[in-house]
Amino acid sequence: MKSLVVQPKKCVGCKVCELACSMYHYKTHKTTLAAIRVIKYDELSRDVPTVCSQCESAPCMKVCAVSALCRDLATNAVVIDYKKCIGCKLCVYTCPYGSISFDEELAVPVKCDLCKGEPQCVQFCPSSALEYKEVDSITTEIRHKVADQQLSSKE
Repeated sequence: MKSLVVQPKKCVGCKVCELACSMYHYKTHKTTLAAIRVIKYDELSRDVPTVCSQCESAPCMKVCAVSALCRDLATNAVVIDYKKCIGCKLCVYTCPYGSISFDEELAVPVKCDLCKGEPQCVQFCPSSALEYKEVDSITTEIRHKVADQQLSSKE
């Protein structure tokens, strides 16, 4: 299974990934509509792209009262069905990584859906800080265990 892999050491902080995301999904360059965020850590002199890790346990999916979030079996991404979504923000508040934001103007949650298997952030990243690649099952298992441990410690 392919996964979006972030290499923070390669990020140059240009935020092209944010613009590519908002343009692909909403046809506008509005960073609040980007499902990927570049966070600047001044004390470390580092910019870090943050994006949904598509948790196996997906607390955002579990908390949704109207089942507006579901797993795309082709990409393994947790996706939002905006026809069902009522904008309650429970998914935003539940995400342990802060990877779901909410655009107040459109009144919709904003979350990475892997662009139907062709993440635009990866295609436009000039420094190759983002990759969409096959990850072996051992790496995937480790990532899921770490994510699940972090989730269970917050409960």
